[in-house]
Amino acid sequence: MPVCFLCCFRLSTKNFLRLVFSCLVMAFADSTHGQPLLLKTENFDVNPNWEGRNNRATDPIPRQIAQNFGFNSSSSNAGGDPGEIGGLITPAGEPAFYGKVITPASFSEPLSASGILNVPQGGGHTLIGFFNADTVNEWRTPNTIVMRIYGRGTYFYAYLEYGTALWRAGGASFGGEAAIPSGAAVYPFSLNYDPNGAGGLGTVTATLGDYSAVMTLDPGHKADGAVFNRFGILNVMKSADDPGQLWLDNITINGEADSFSSNPGWDQRGNRKTYTSTNVRPRFNFGYSSSNFAGGERAGEMGGATFRGDSREEFNGRRMAYYGARLNETLSLNQPLHAEGKVGFYRGVSDSTTLIGFFHSTDSVRSNNSQNSATPENFVGAAIEGPSSEGFYFYPTYGLDQEGVRADGGRGTPTPPFIYPNGDSHDWTLDYHPESNGGAGSIILTLDGQTVTLNLDSGHRQIGAHFNRFGIITTHIDGSGQTVYFDDLTYTIGVAPPNLTVLKSAPAEILLQWPTTYNGFTVETALSLNAPIIWSSVTSDVTVNGPLFNVPVRTTEAAQFFRLQKP
Repeated sequence: MPVCFLCCFRLSTKNFLRLVFSCLVMAFADSTHGQPLLLKTENFDVNPNWEGRNNRATDPIPRQIAQNFGFNSSSSNAGGDPGEIGGLITPAGEPAFYGKVITPASFSEPLSASGILNVPQGGGHTLIGFFNADTVNEWRTPNTIVMRIYGRGTYFYAYLEYGTALWRAGGASFGGEAAIPSGAAVYPFSLNYDPNGAGGLGTVTATLGDYSAVMTLDPGHKADGAVFNRFGILNVMKSADDPGQLWLDNITINGEADSFSSNPGWDQRGNRKTYTSTNVRPRFNFGYSSSNFAGGERAGEMGGATFRGDSREEFNGRRMAYYGARLNETLSLNQPLHAEGKVGFYRGVSDSTTLIGFFHSTDSVRSNNSQNSATPENFVGAAIEGPSSEGFYFYPTYGLDQEGVRADGGRGTPTPPFIYPNGDSHDWTLDYHPESNGGAGSIILTLDGQTVTLNLDSGHRQIGAHFNRFGIITTHIDGSGQTVYFDDLTYTIGVAPPNLTVLKSAPAEILLQWPTTYNGFTVETALSLNAPIIWSSVTSDVTVNGPLFNVPVRTTEAAQFFRLQKP
């Protein structure tokens, strides 16, 4: 941890020159160059008024969400006698479901369901299958074994997918991602999970009319665990999208049949309501907040709803965003960097990313149509990201001052730590060392003490990058959203000036050798026509580390002080 100092800058000269300065709080940490880093800590106890770009977006506009599904006593879209379940279902950031309460089951027990499905023409994005009512928060949804129905007008796609209790997921398509006709057609379906399939890994098999899909759980996923306590209909929880309809009838769940000749009284949430949602991709909504989700010592933090950005020129920068603190100077890959703090991850949709780190206020948000790399140019920091098969990692990454240059090291080694969107508070650190890795540079990231190292590729440090902000910045390739908060952040703002040694025999003028400008701070001067200033003897040699002064100085009236003022 860095050590914090309260630094009073004292200096006097002969004749009538008075240099007037006040106290400055600053932190220092060791660097590989022998000069200490200047660090700043932001606890967000009050709004720090960091710089924001599109971070509180008003575009796209909010959308009206209509959910109107459940039991219907008079319709028969799925065939047979009147009485079925279904209706209008809208993909949205907010969960909505209609499901039968079942005896809680896990990956250790077999599961089965069957019935009749009808998908009218239109849109929609809906899950049908086993889920947990207590963990419906995002997609891919943890604790699920489901069929996913994706309406595309006159046809729909069908997928088979699962999610573990630790947000790791897998999937398969029906008929090799066949376009299945929608409209009046009805499709008998089946969904079965065998815990002993594929040598004990666990397999899911499903049919939908003449189409079928088989899915084996990835190695290790069964051990993640899962709890299923409902079967039914669940909207895909990404962000607001076009609604669609589907209908189900004559369902049998784990051997129990229901023809829906009367109201089955299934559990429901948000399935009969109309409301306005601001969770519209990519409507960024992050920055300072008076909340305390990240687990800091006191209320106040930064973060919120992020989406992946989009650097394509057609958007003219409107779909990239950041919220960041100004640094004292522009830093580069030739200087060490340090950051640390707390993070709380609350919601993570598949194909989403949150980035925190060092970036440049203009050169990290340049428009470019190449779409070769999602990582912004001129960036060193940490990412919260998938892939869906692994849930979410917290890992180091970087971008150079050149579009599309990628790190061959991927997410670093060893495997980076997992971070789960369950709201737990975590401690993290980030250190960039320019002289490590044979002088090529490396980034070391920790989460709750678990470490991962990403070595910069040979030649990348020479290509270079530069940074004048620290905070959250969006990616350059679009995607889904997360909800993340950060607090109690400490980060590099500059590098201290060289040491200055004052000998006990030195005259007062030696201190005038100190730079009158440093890191964007300017030494203010003022002339005094009062009594002459008297230099007190220095009783021992004094080494000035960075901007630390500890030289006894007085005037005939009172001690004089430096003041560092940022332009």
